[in-house]
Order: sequence, then C-alpha cells, then structure tokens
Amino acid sequence: MLRPLAAVAAALLVASALAGCSAPVALDAAPDAKNPACAAVSVAVRDTAIGDLAERDTTAQATAAWGDPAAVTLRCGVEVPAPSTLPCYELNGIYWLLDDSAAPVYRYTTFGRDPAVQVVVDQDRASTYTSLDTLSDAVGSTPATGAVCSDAIDPTEGSGDATSTPSG
Repeated sequence: MLRPLAAVAAALLVASALAGCSAPVALDAAPDAKNPACAAVSVAVRDTAIGDLAERDTTAQATAAWGDPAAVTLRCGVEVPAPSTLPCYELNGIYWLLDDSAAPVYRYTTFGRDPAVQVVVDQDRASTYTSLDTLSDAVGSTPATGAVCSDAIDPTEGSGDATSTPSG
C-alpha cells in the first residue's frame, strides 16, 4: 500500500514543480547557428542572469532568453552585417549596430565579428546597457574580423541618435 502512495506523492511533486515552470521561448535559429563559435556563446551565457531577469529555455539552437515574458533575447549566427549607416555603439571592445525601428524594442547586432550575434532588448522591461554589458564576455568570444565602426558611440554617454558608418 505504501508504494502506490509514494508513487502518487512523487507524481504530485513533479506536477507541481512543472506547473511553476514557464514554457520555452519560441525563437528561430539563425542561418549560421551551427557555427562552433555559437556553441561557445551558448555555453558562456548558460545560467547567466541579466539584472533581475533569469535565463529561460528556448526552442532553437544558439539562442537564449531572459525574463518572463522574455525581455531580452540572443541569437548567434545571424547574417554578418555589411557596412551600414545605422548607429554604432562600442561597449567592452564590441561594436553593436542599433536598429531602433521597433522602439522601444531595440535590436543590436554585432559588427566586425563572425559569426554575428543579435540581442533584442525590450527597454520597457530591461536595460540595454546592463544586457549588453552582461553578455559582452560571451559575445566577445566570437572571432573579430578587423572591421570597426568609425565614430562609435559610448552607450553610457551618447543618446544613440548619431549615425556612424562601420568601415571594414
């Protein structure tokens, strides 16, 4: 009689634990997600919190997400950007191109790194500076190509309105 009760109790514990878990964040893998450098990025961000946002499971290779609902997402292996007139920020030795077309959700893509990494931040729920600063060690493990942004903006000083042209 004790075995069936123990089995029921164990099942209830598992069910209650799973009820508190969030569903994985649905993200699409980037075209170059199988790049070995993306595996290194994925390992480096594992179990990392961004501010008070905990990491969440995702549905695609070389991706990560933080917050519930997701306030910050990362995809490694996105298309390497060509020189651009998008604003360019430099933080911890990494150049980030800013696409603010969906503000207050901002898309940052590394420039001068292959594979490229894209970080999307909902600024209503997360700090861009904290997000990029927290992820910079992991993202910095991707190989630099030598391309740099001219007149890159320091994100702690600039408003993000300046236009910089990356040159490679």
